[in-house]
Amino acid sequence: MEGRVERWIREIVRGDLWREPLISFCNAERTEILPKIVSNHLTAEEILPKARSVVVYFIPFTKRVVESNVEGEKPSKLWALAYVKTNELIELVNDYVSKKLENLGFRCAKVEPTHNFDEVTLKSYWSHKHVAYLAGLGTFGVHTMLITEKGCCGRLGSLITTAEFECGEIEEELCMCERCLKCVERCPVGALKENGLDKRKCYEYLMKNSRIHGFFADVCGKCACVCDFTK
Repeated sequence: MEGRVERWIREIVRGDLWREPLISFCNAERTEILPKIVSNHLTAEEILPKARSVVVYFIPFTKRVVESNVEGEKPSKLWALAYVKTNELIELVNDYVSKKLENLGFRCAKVEPTHNFDEVTLKSYWSHKHVAYLAGLGTFGVHTMLITEKGCCGRLGSLITTAEFECGEIEEELCMCERCLKCVERCPVGALKENGLDKRKCYEYLMKNSRIHGFFADVCGKCACVCDFTK
């Protein structure tokens, strides 16, 4: 069954903005730890009763997209476009995989690719990156993003289902930021520090950037793109 889901996702992830996706699975029971880490976070079963698994995937951007955003203080238009298009792609992936699983008799619950957080607390009720960590797709860097074997420049998506899949093993450390701290040095507004991220300052900068290219894209990504690991 895992192989079929992986094939379904790869059928949808096509285009010159993306590389081959990484795909893994998380046992629904593992998500019970998340409310203990993030106060308003839900478990898989709270979103979908009798949930057994979470399908988790990372869609990495191409080198061209990443390199377009390395220089300058503002996000590149290509980076902003990739953000918007990938969010749309994640919705298509979730719709497609859900229909396939539902045809096999399973139920599914889809979670938005972004903006599923409280704008006051800036805490999400479902964190794709934390679920991706539990599924073994990567580990966290100093910049608080998930670093996978294909870097951190891309987008994460997830889908909750009553289908049962083999859970991925949690990864060992992939981040070398403790030594280089390039991400901290690159933050345009000083929101990122070695010991943490000022979410409010970061979010306010994202909102300032949201209309600079003529379409809504609350992005920055400078801390991710400067990291050699992502290229």
